Amino acid sequence: MTTQDCVTPRQLFTVLLAGGLVLLVVHTLGRFIYTPLLPYLVSDGQLTAPEGAAVATWNYLGYLMGAMVAIKWHRIDQIRFMLPLFLAIHVITTLMMTQTDNLTVISTTRWLNGLANGVVFVQAPALILEWLVARNRASMSGLVYLGVGIGLLVSSGLVSGTADWLSGAGRWWPAVVLSVPLAWWGVAQLRKLDIPVRQQDDAGEPVANTPLVDRASGPLFLSYAGAGLGYILPMTFLPLLAQMELPEGHALVDGTWVVAALFTIPSPWLWNKLGAVMGDLPALRLNFAIQLLGALAAVVWPGAIGLVLCAALVGSTFVGTVLLTQRIGRALHPHQGPRLSAATVALYGFTQMAGPWLTKQWLDNGGTLVSAFGIGVAALAFGLVFTFFVPRPASA
Repeated sequence: MTTQDCVTPRQLFTVLLAGGLVLLVVHTLGRFIYTPLLPYLVSDGQLTAPEGAAVATWNYLGYLMGAMVAIKWHRIDQIRFMLPLFLAIHVITTLMMTQTDNLTVISTTRWLNGLANGVVFVQAPALILEWLVARNRASMSGLVYLGVGIGLLVSSGLVSGTADWLSGAGRWWPAVVLSVPLAWWGVAQLRKLDIPVRQQDDAGEPVANTPLVDRASGPLFLSYAGAGLGYILPMTFLPLLAQMELPEGHALVDGTWVVAALFTIPSPWLWNKLGAVMGDLPALRLNFAIQLLGALAAVVWPGAIGLVLCAALVGSTFVGTVLLTQRIGRALHPHQGPRLSAATVALYGFTQMAGPWLTKQWLDNGGTLVSAFGIGVAALAFGLVFTFFVPRPASA
């Protein structure tokens, strides 16, 4: 009986659910919950808008550094040790956010939280992918990212549902309460996975790292850099922009994040399907074009129409960018595994860090938040252009 024959639908469901919950914890209850929280934290007087942008930058710096840690320690035996460690760090740092109003402490804590997010966001899907590959189920790996979309909706509900009876640092408590059981159960399931630690490749030769960036993959990495900078502005500042543009009490002040969440939930399945039907590279170009229109809508149509279009179009595409880019990268550089995933996440993390920093500089120099979204438009246009310089692998 082969390994493939041993896997059951229940096992597949449990593993994918565990991975999805782990990503939900670190990437939405850790990172993206800050987006709907930010307008409330500004209204509470805990932060100003420029300070909020600076705090976001510290979180993205940590995310970048976490991805770089994952590049260094990418073997399966290393992941088994580091995954529970950094999930614990995530929960502890989220708890710390409930205890302070000090800007320096908040920034440091969010940096460390981002570090944990970066490590886990690389290692959990990579671990699951290796398990699925051994069972000829690699095509199902993208379903792990459903946790991100569902988590956006969960984070929105946690923030809006407790908005009237929490304030300041206390607004982080719902994320803490939910993170603890989900992280514990998710990592407990992932640590059970039976994955051999490979010392040799399929030809029997010692496993060796090969260059990740060359003439084929270079344009792909550049396009991905544009995606990271382009999507992070709407996904960080959209609710704050809604609060600034719409009357007090308008449904879209919280509703823009709900729209983004609802459109994100089916996006991993959608872009996986489109990649299979039309090819990953054409699908990636379509993905960039739609995402570009979403960011542009917030600039061209200030107000409810632009906000809804931005939320819907960016929400429905940014996870697809991740899935398609990583799959194309694997086709260009086979057998890179977790190291390739870590490298793309690190690049994404660097450009995400640049987005809030550029926004802060723009606001500090008299610019408006809506005009700052133009930075995202330019970045996505840059990324779209470079997708046309990526060679099309046979499997993409």
